[in-house]
Amino acid sequence: MKTIRDIYKIGTGPSSSHTMGPAYVASMFKGENPDADRFEVLLYGSLSKTGRGHGTDRVVKQAFSPVETEVIFTDSDLEDMRHPNTLDLIAYREEAEIDRMRAYSIGGGDIAIEGRTEDEIGREEVYLENSFAEIKQFCQYRYIDLVEYISINEGDEIWDFLADIWKAMKNAIEEGLSREGVLPGGLNIVRKAKYLYEQILPTAHPEVVECQKVCSFAYAVSEQNADNGTIVTAPTCGAAGVLPAVLYYFWQKRNLSEKQIVHALGVAGLFGELAKRNASVSGAECGCQAEIGVACSMAAAALGQIFGYDINQIEYAAEIALEHHLGLTCDPIRGLVQVPCIERNAVAAMRAINSANLAYFLADTRTISFDMVLKSMYHTGLDMNKRYRETSEGGLAHAYKRRGQ
Repeated sequence: MKTIRDIYKIGTGPSSSHTMGPAYVASMFKGENPDADRFEVLLYGSLSKTGRGHGTDRVVKQAFSPVETEVIFTDSDLEDMRHPNTLDLIAYREEAEIDRMRAYSIGGGDIAIEGRTEDEIGREEVYLENSFAEIKQFCQYRYIDLVEYISINEGDEIWDFLADIWKAMKNAIEEGLSREGVLPGGLNIVRKAKYLYEQILPTAHPEVVECQKVCSFAYAVSEQNADNGTIVTAPTCGAAGVLPAVLYYFWQKRNLSEKQIVHALGVAGLFGELAKRNASVSGAECGCQAEIGVACSMAAAALGQIFGYDINQIEYAAEIALEHHLGLTCDPIRGLVQVPCIERNAVAAMRAINSANLAYFLADTRTISFDMVLKSMYHTGLDMNKRYRETSEGGLAHAYKRRGQ
C-alpha cells in the first residue's frame, strides 16, 4: 500500500480528477518535451463530458503555457479505455508529431500512464499490508495501535507532514467562513458557510449548535473548492469538506492538541489509502460513494482515534460510514462541483459523527468488515449505469436539464 501522503494533497479546486490530475500529467509531459512548439490534448469519458464545468481545459492550458495548446472534448469513448478519466497528450514540433502519451486521472489527483509502472511515476509502496484485516492482524500480534503502526512504516516525519495538512485544512475553513458572494459557473449558487455560522445562537439546543457548526465548516471548505481556492484532497477535492469539518469542530469543542489531530489524520489516511488501493476514490469510476462515502469513512475513523477507541471500534466506525453511502451517484449539475456536492459534504460530516457514536456501543456485534464493504462499494460502482458516474447525464443533472436550465 502507498504512503498516506498519497491521500492528502494541498491544491486548488474544484476537482482532483478533472483538474489536479490532468494539470499534473500535462506538466510532466511538457517537461519531457521541451522542444515542442505545440501541444494537443484529447479528453475522453467523464473528462470530456464534465471537463468544461470542472475547468479541465483551463488548467491544462495553464500547465502548458506559454506553448500553444489545443484541448479537444471528444464526443465518443474509446473501446479500450481503461478508466473513465482518459486523456491523450500529443507534442508537435513544426507540425510533426514528436511524442504521444495516454494517461488516466484515477482520482485524488493521482495519475496512471500507459506503459509505465507506478514506481516510474513516483508512487512507491510503503506498507506491506494491503487490507485492513492484514493491518489489524499485524497490530494485534505486536500489541500496537494504528498510530504506532503508521510510525513504523512512515517514520516519525509523517507527523510533521500531517501538521502542514492540518494547517491547510484550518486555513480553508477559516477563509471559507469569511467569504460571501456567488460561486462561479453560472448556477448562481450563493455562498452559505458564513451565513450558517453567524446564525448560531448560544441558547440553541446543543444538537442544533453542533449541526450548524459542523455544516458551516463543511460548507466553508466545499465553497472554497468550488471557487478554485486552496484545499486538501481527503480523499478528493469534491469531498474535501467532510474530514476538516469534523476535525475542526472537535478541535474547538475538546481543545484538542495538534498531536491528537495529526494522529487522527494519520488513521483517517490509512482508510483512505485502503479505499484508493482496493476500490476507488474516483466519482467517474464508482460514483460519489467513492468520494463522499470514503471521506465519511475517513472522518468516522479519525473520530474513533480522537475518542480513544480500540482498533475494532475504529474499523466499525469507518465501515458504518461507508456502508450507508453504497450506491450514491455522482451527478453534478452542469459538471460543476456545487450541486449536490457542497451540501453532500455537510450531510456526510454529520453522518461520520453518528457512525462513530454508534460504533462505540456495537463494535462487538458486527458481522461484516471494512474490507467487505470496500469491495462491495467497488463492485457497486462498476455495476452503476455510467450516466451516474460523473457524466452529468443522469440523476439531478438530467432533471435540471429537463427544466430547461
